[in-house]
Amino acid sequence: MLDVKIPIFDAVGTGENITKLRKQKHLSVREIQEVFGFETPQAIYKWQHGSAMPTIENLAILAAIFEVKVDDILVFHEQQAA
Repeated sequence: MLDVKIPIFDAVGTGENITKLRKQKHLSVREIQEVFGFETPQAIYKWQHGSAMPTIENLAILAAIFEVKVDDILVFHEQQAA
């Protein structure tokens, strides 16, 4: 049997990182919304509150905006596979 640790993504922790990184860059939610071309800021608020996770494509865009690696945005915990 493989000894594998499975990443469990922490949506709330990831949202807190998105908020922190956005504020460090002195960007508003509206400015992020405009980069993505979203009609409303709801997706960004959902990411920040941890009620939704950005897609991998959106994570890549956030990483470019914040000038960090995707790994610097994501928060996850490891769980031993059964």
